[in-house]
Amino acid sequence: NARLPEGHRVNVIIPPLALDGPVVTIRKFRSKIYSLEELENMGSFDNEIKSLMKWAVRKRCNIAVSGGTGSGKTTLLNALSTQIPLSERIVTIEDSAELRFSEHPHVVRLEARPQNVEGVGEVTIKDLVINSLRMRPDRIVVGECRGSEALDMLQAMNTGHDGSLSTGHANSPKDMLSRLESMVLMGMDLPLGAVQRQIASGIDIIVHLGRLRDKSRKVLEVSEILDYQDGEILVSPLYRFEETGEKDGKIQGTWRKMDDLVHTQKLLAAGYKEVWICKNDLEGHHYCDRNGMDILSLMGGSYIVDSGRRVVLHTASGRMH
Repeated sequence: NARLPEGHRVNVIIPPLALDGPVVTIRKFRSKIYSLEELENMGSFDNEIKSLMKWAVRKRCNIAVSGGTGSGKTTLLNALSTQIPLSERIVTIEDSAELRFSEHPHVVRLEARPQNVEGVGEVTIKDLVINSLRMRPDRIVVGECRGSEALDMLQAMNTGHDGSLSTGHANSPKDMLSRLESMVLMGMDLPLGAVQRQIASGIDIIVHLGRLRDKSRKVLEVSEILDYQDGEILVSPLYRFEETGEKDGKIQGTWRKMDDLVHTQKLLAAGYKEVWICKNDLEGHHYCDRNGMDILSLMGGSYIVDSGRRVVLHTASGRMH
């Protein structure tokens, strides 16, 4: 395993392990990272999810990005990094450096080191996570949690390092939680309940990605971690992608809102306004704030998104205002 100067990853395997001869695999990356707006235009998610992710990053929610190989986890993590305030100090930790925070002025990049031919000199991600806590980071970004470093990452999230980001391989948000439990137990023999409490307290939001059969990459689900109760971690789906068919070989679908955020303290403290829909039989839907103050009404309106500066209304015809 190696990394080229441009950041491309290289894997080489030779006989007798490779039966048909030497195989070189180069995984190339785009020279310029995608922005959230570009990913939205590509159909990876809609405006509501983009607004939620922006607020979640800016207001220091701990976010885990899950998905399979090639689903776009690192691409989304790079895009989310553009929303981190420029005044904050970021420490990135990776097995092989892929994250590129080129637009941020204060980034410390750390990369793990494998054993040499003598079997010594290894520096693991776990070692780097522990060391990063001594580097006065405002945020810790772990490229991918694969083993016992998950425990140290969770401890960092629970001890004042809000706004941390990480990725992990999983088939669903709940599967991501199960994998985190397994990874923590790989590093230390702890009661399962204690591990689950750490996870429920440390992680705020899980964004799950998938690569569909038409090769497109989309956010399949956004979930909020609610609490630990009766021996399990409570998870609330916020948005879920639902297929509606195919057109010209491309999968069509919409993101259905499943539930509202429960833990809104971080967002509200930053100025994010909650909005309720108050039904009025005579005048359609009224959109109200927490105190019932009417904001505006729209006949036939089906949903509302509050981005903090403006209100976006989705009408029954599908138009946005």
